Amino acid sequence: MRAGESRAAWGSLVVGILSVATMPLAIYGTRFSGSYNLLHAGFAIPVTAGLGLAALGLSRRSRRRASASLAAQRDGVAVAGYVLGVVGLCIAASALVALGVYGLLEYVGSRD
Repeated sequence: MRAGESRAAWGSLVVGILSVATMPLAIYGTRFSGSYNLLHAGFAIPVTAGLGLAALGLSRRSRRRASASLAAQRDGVAVAGYVLGVVGLCIAASALVALGVYGLLEYVGSRD
């Protein structure tokens, strides 16, 4: 590892990638299962959000350690993990909104 990079930085990058990949993989898995439909993919929303928050936390820890050390240089790996964590949270939020709109439309459609 180089001077500014830590395990927390690499952890934030890996967890951020997992956060971004969880929801699309859950949705993609619905195409190949007869008992697992698109609404069941909604159970991946908290997983995606949790991984996104974990990526943000690990990135913050890494950046704090880097700023406290004498070699306070910008850690690109931690920044990438932070960005991926934010993207993962955005994916979780958009999936939650989509699920809410679907539920609302189902409710309004069942009233007729």
